[in-house]
Amino acid sequence: MIVTIDKNAGFCFGVTKAITIVRDYLTKNESLYCLGELVHNEEEMERLEAMGLKILNYTDLSNIHDKDVLFRAHGEPIVNYRKIESQGNHIIDATCPIVKELQRKVIQSYKNKERIFIYGKLLHPEIQGIIGNINNDAVVFTSIDELSYLGKGDSITLYSQTTMSQDDYNAIIEELQGRGVNVNAINSVCVSVRKRKADLLVFCQQHDVILFVAGKNSSNGKSLFSACKDINPNSYFISSIDDIEKEWFKDCNTIGISGATSTPLDLLERVKNHIMYDI
Repeated sequence: MIVTIDKNAGFCFGVTKAITIVRDYLTKNESLYCLGELVHNEEEMERLEAMGLKILNYTDLSNIHDKDVLFRAHGEPIVNYRKIESQGNHIIDATCPIVKELQRKVIQSYKNKERIFIYGKLLHPEIQGIIGNINNDAVVFTSIDELSYLGKGDSITLYSQTTMSQDDYNAIIEELQGRGVNVNAINSVCVSVRKRKADLLVFCQQHDVILFVAGKNSSNGKSLFSACKDINPNSYFISSIDDIEKEWFKDCNTIGISGATSTPLDLLERVKNHIMYDI
């Protein structure tokens, strides 16, 4: 049985940057506060918390004074920068540059009084950070069905959460334009996410069974796994080696292991070793 790790798997640039900042800081300091979960991967979070990372909930903001506080890759609205700094805290900003650029563009659209629509998940921290900068004055949707009221004569500026499917975003644009909607579409899907999906689909075709490793709360992980399942029905979503079931590999010759942009490579290695030596 041949077990192969996807060479394109591992942390994306934004997550890599944030985790590197945290690890470097904690090699010199006992603890660091982080506003929200740094990365949607349970094992990586356990590792970082063991090093001294402390997670703040948004309800904790009023109680934090004179601390170093990290803003994660997802980004935060301007109001949180002001709140944290007004209490004597120092912000370590690990916002992904791609997310920062998206925030800048949306703010400009808001200043231009454009009608803003965002393809994404309303409660996702990236979306909350974006719309928090424009007084929540945007329509956030996950399905074209939610936009049935748009038609000929309507004009909108359309963005996407950076981790959403490029194919789905393109289909939404095409559908709206077909109805006669004047769509100013800003392509804000992360380039690495776009490339990641294309590479992953090729990888899925090359193996009998696919194990896709991601945190249960990873939006990117859920999206990529769905794409895997469409290509290879023998695809299984796991968050750790404890989720693996031996019967998945019956009559199997090749196993491919991949993961979300928030899944560390060392976790993929542990999954591979477990399959090869413990099953």
